[in-house]
Amino acid sequence: MTGLDRRPAAATEATLPRGPLAGFAAGSLGMGVWVTVPGLLLLYFLTDVLAVEPWLAGLALLLPKVADVLLHPWVGHRADVEQTRRGDRRRLLLLGCALPVAFAALFAVPGGLTGAPAAAWVAVFFVAGNLLFAAYQVPYLATPADLRIGYHERTRLMAFRMVVLTLGILVSGLLAPLLTGGNAATRAGYQRMGVVLAVGMLAAMLVGVAGIARLRGSAAAAAPAAHGGWRALRTALRDRQFRWLVAAYLAMSTTTHLVLAGVPYYAEYELRAPALTTVLVAAFVAPALLVTPLWLLLARRVGKQRALLGAQGAFAAGSLVLAVGRPAGLPVLIGAVAVLGVAFAGMQLLPFSMLPDVIGAAGAAGAGTYTGVWTATEATGAALGPYAYALCLAVGGFVASTAGESPVQPDAALAAVRYGFGLLPAVAMLAALLLQRRYTLDATARAAS
Repeated sequence: MTGLDRRPAAATEATLPRGPLAGFAAGSLGMGVWVTVPGLLLLYFLTDVLAVEPWLAGLALLLPKVADVLLHPWVGHRADVEQTRRGDRRRLLLLGCALPVAFAALFAVPGGLTGAPAAAWVAVFFVAGNLLFAAYQVPYLATPADLRIGYHERTRLMAFRMVVLTLGILVSGLLAPLLTGGNAATRAGYQRMGVVLAVGMLAAMLVGVAGIARLRGSAAAAAPAAHGGWRALRTALRDRQFRWLVAAYLAMSTTTHLVLAGVPYYAEYELRAPALTTVLVAAFVAPALLVTPLWLLLARRVGKQRALLGAQGAFAAGSLVLAVGRPAGLPVLIGAVAVLGVAFAGMQLLPFSMLPDVIGAAGAAGAGTYTGVWTATEATGAALGPYAYALCLAVGGFVASTAGESPVQPDAALAAVRYGFGLLPAVAMLAALLLQRRYTLDATARAAS
């Protein structure tokens, strides 16, 4: 049943124990590394270490993500098959725990490769990593829909996940540039960074697998769907509320990944201090550790939809300040990035807690397939964001280089660095806000809980 007339099935507002919640959330530490480090450093790694032209670097990051549009729904289909046959999705989760191997290989480009061959190496391991990430992420994010919990408890569950995910993003976002060598980053530094963070990823992801098992044991799990897979995929694609939520999230994901990809360039070419990369990352991510509980309280008071619209508006406003650049002053710019971080926390918590509301309203069949479409959308945004920024650089005539080189960039390239980091995200986030306004399920889901 789809459309405005549907009514969500009532869910038991059970309170999940904190221990299993923390175990579940721990899996997001490893996921946070994959979400953050390639988005933060991979485009810069290609253009300023491996001498890959911006347009080709953008394609090397975009084309592997195109495959995700098909791979994630297929993984969701397999997750539903596993849930129906075995009563859980554990085997896919364990397969996904091979992701750290692909992550380490991504930055272990052989010393003789530069330009197009180096881009091909990165693209191949990016495809492998995306598939393994899907194998873990899809069943992981289907967990809230698998449990018999209600509107507010879903938000609480995802708040735990958001805090730990933010910690993973913050730690990896700060450590990765330092492990590469900072201002003197080298190929060997990137390889060292990949291995060190891969070890931490593996440990966190295994804890997450155990945490999901404990959650399923501590709360009544929903009965396995009688159908799923491709039938559920058709249901998801016909679901009007799901389509609007997914479209808005695509714009949000694209925007946030665009900003993340632009951080090293903005620090080096606009602020003229590459070391400020870590400061900007901290300003973007750290506020989420403090404000996630506040977003949870706001969602309880005004609803998830209204809170999310406020987050999108704040992100657009902060982005416009960044478009001003150096004349605004460093404290103002760091403050604007912090505003983006506060908004980012809401845009991570709220849509992910709205997704199980949509699945519940559709009858809870095919949760894995719904989640597969959702994560495919997220992956697409993760590709489109860096690609859009790479196109800005290419249009501005940005000059690629190898590690240790410092080419003089034309004025048009410097303008592209600034406006691509500020003005373009503001426009994209306003588009997300307009799309999000078309979602109307929240009031009904809240009343039914």
